[in-house]
Amino acid sequence: MKYILAIDQGTTSSRAILFDSDCNIVDTEQKEFPQHFPKPGLVEHDPEDIWNTVRETVAMVLDRNRDKTVEAIGIANQRETTVVWDAVTGKAVYNAIVWQDRRTADFCATLKDRAEVIREKTGLIPDAYFSGTKIKWILENVDGASDMALNGSLRFGTVDSFLVWRLTGGKVHATDVTNASRTMLFNIHTMRWDEELLEMLGIPADILPEVRENTAFFGYTFGINGIPDGIPITGIAGDQQSSLFGQMCLRPGDVKNTYGTGCFLLMNCGRNALLSRHNLLTTVAWSVNGEVNYAIEGSIFVAGSIVQWLRDGLGIIKSSSEIEELAKSVPDNGGVTFVPALTGLGAPYWNPDAKGMVRGITRGTTAAHIARAALEGIAFETFDVLQAMSLDTGIPICELKVDGGASRNNLLMQFQADILGVTTVRPKIVETTALGAALLAGLGVGIWKSTAEMQSHWQQDCKFIPQMAENEASLAVENWHQAIRKVLDDK
Repeated sequence: MKYILAIDQGTTSSRAILFDSDCNIVDTEQKEFPQHFPKPGLVEHDPEDIWNTVRETVAMVLDRNRDKTVEAIGIANQRETTVVWDAVTGKAVYNAIVWQDRRTADFCATLKDRAEVIREKTGLIPDAYFSGTKIKWILENVDGASDMALNGSLRFGTVDSFLVWRLTGGKVHATDVTNASRTMLFNIHTMRWDEELLEMLGIPADILPEVRENTAFFGYTFGINGIPDGIPITGIAGDQQSSLFGQMCLRPGDVKNTYGTGCFLLMNCGRNALLSRHNLLTTVAWSVNGEVNYAIEGSIFVAGSIVQWLRDGLGIIKSSSEIEELAKSVPDNGGVTFVPALTGLGAPYWNPDAKGMVRGITRGTTAAHIARAALEGIAFETFDVLQAMSLDTGIPICELKVDGGASRNNLLMQFQADILGVTTVRPKIVETTALGAALLAGLGVGIWKSTAEMQSHWQQDCKFIPQMAENEASLAVENWHQAIRKVLDDK
């Protein structure tokens, strides 16, 4: 038996998962880290918290499995989150600016006249979500950062690049094509950093990492307390592309949704970099053996984080796991609709100024109704994105593969199937983000010779069949759209 270690570095926690070559989870460790909100709309992480939780979880798993030889490390990471660090000391010059952060929204609004150029080159729209404007903000607002960039002593990376730098003892500054495609600086057709886009944002090319395939060799571990030297890093992908791969969505038309901090739906488009007509994004799915696959994506900013807000903000639950039982304690939402736009609305609306709304409250409304409506809001947001995907591709959605923490919520998954009128399938391993990283790393070191060889390792856990009457589902969707229109009309 051979073993692969996957690092799944997410928005609220880092985890290390050891897989065997049959894709069974052998061991896992997870650590949460603090979120920082300096002002409304601003979200940051301390890069040292990211690094320490990764280093500690990896070291703990390796220590407990000293009798096993780890063939490779794979990395999946929160994508657009931006780290800029000193090339000499390895220390970040500012906190990591998280993908949810909206500080550059006003600047992005000034790029409207360049939106078509940006979209044609990158598959993205000008939005504070992506890394490029975050880099610009750091260069312009952190003392000394601009001078460091000019003298060659500054490095930018999405979280994968920062981890590779640290894991290799500062020897490697590299990223993969999927993370690069989320910066708003990378041309997804030429597969290179784009000079026109760099000039548009005033970003020097010298601070950018080298871009490699997802199964490339990225370097060896070196000089880290608790982690042996010499373990190859051979698989990297942004978390959502890693999940798409881990779900074995290998054919055009295959679609998955990851229910994490946000929701991220990706449909495999094969070799076709399809440009959306319905406000979705085009992104690189993966590049393996010189063959690039593309995906169309809908990003929903708030999903699991609405449950965290109910826990930490309102205090109606003590732990996230309690929400399903609370929501099940009432037969329906009691007429309540919850639009969870806590950090604006993502696809297909792309309204950074939208505010969340709870509609239909009466004297009879309870915490359980609000909890149920919050879960339903996640499913309705997913409905809107999948509808846009069908319109863009002309492909009817016949099945939705699901993963991520909230996919364990059976009430949410059944409601999702009901609203969509589509079978929803949950795999035995819901940690498909980590599994995708492990599979890519395994391909990189030859544990598997092809993607076809890996397909048998995907196994179904549960299938949710639509049960709601079609007219009832249609009425629920119309109520949701009425609420969305009110949110969008609110100035």
